[in-house]
This record gives sequence, C-alpha cells and structure tokens, in this order.
Amino acid sequence: MTYRVCFVCSGNICRSPMAEAVFHARVADAGLDGLIEADSAGTGGWHEGEGADPRTLDVLAAGGYALDHTARQFHASWFSRLDLVIALDSGHLGALRRLAPTAQDAAKVRLLRSYDPAADADDLDVPDPYYGGMDGFEECLEMVEAASDGLLAAVREQVEGQAA
Repeated sequence: MTYRVCFVCSGNICRSPMAEAVFHARVADAGLDGLIEADSAGTGGWHEGEGADPRTLDVLAAGGYALDHTARQFHASWFSRLDLVIALDSGHLGALRRLAPTAQDAAKVRLLRSYDPAADADDLDVPDPYYGGMDGFEECLEMVEAASDGLLAAVREQVEGQAA
C-alpha cells in the first residue's frame, strides 16, 4: 500500500513545491519510490495552474533537485486519500486542521519543522520567501532539507509498520 504525503503552503509556488522536491529526492535515495508518494498544494488558489516561482526552481536546481510542478489548491476531500499532510507554517497548520472533516483527519496535519530535531520548538515556521530575495529561498531550502531526513524516518517507520 502506498503512503501518501502532501506538503501545503499558501499559494503552492515556493515552500510546498520545494519541500515536495526535496522529499522526492530523499524517498528516491532511500529506494522507497514505489512505497511513498508526495505532492503539494496551497491553502489558497491564487496561483492555481502556474508553475513554481522561478527563484524556487533556481534554488532547487542549485541544490541538485528536480521539480515538475503545477500549483493547485488543497481540498478537504483529499484527506481521505492522504496519510500525512505537512504544513509549512503554523497558519497553514491551523487552516488545514479547521478544513479537516474529522478529528482523525485533523490529526494527520503536522508542521514540517517538527521533524527537525535541531529546530527551535517555539518557532517551527518555514518563513515565506516570496516577497524577499534569493537569500530567503536559500534559507527556506536549508530548513526544508534539515526537516526532510526526520520526516523520511517517521514515514519509513509507518510504511514498514504497514508492511508488517
């Protein structure tokens, strides 16, 4: 059975596609391609149908990551097919939990940086780099990469538990 993860930010053109690309790479490196699927979406539909922000693509390419992406908005109906919904900041966390049809669905929503053991527990947000320069996108990628190993370890545990 495939384990499904969806990364969610505001417009689905900066943070969540970046997290999706990094997580895809981690999954592939771990040899878990057929067992774990990841995608991304935004809490709003402002950029629906657009590609990722060019700065996101530049930072990902510099880091050796590939991304083929079209922005879309997250829908409550998706909870039934997802195992984990990863919010990029506390605003998304709250919005997604309010959108969840059931308490069980709301429990599927977690903050990405909660998987980074070095992250400050009082500040788990990945800041939105959209209105800033390249340094914000680079910082975003660093935060995403730092949390992705812990996220993969947690997901791998779930996948192996399903297989047992």
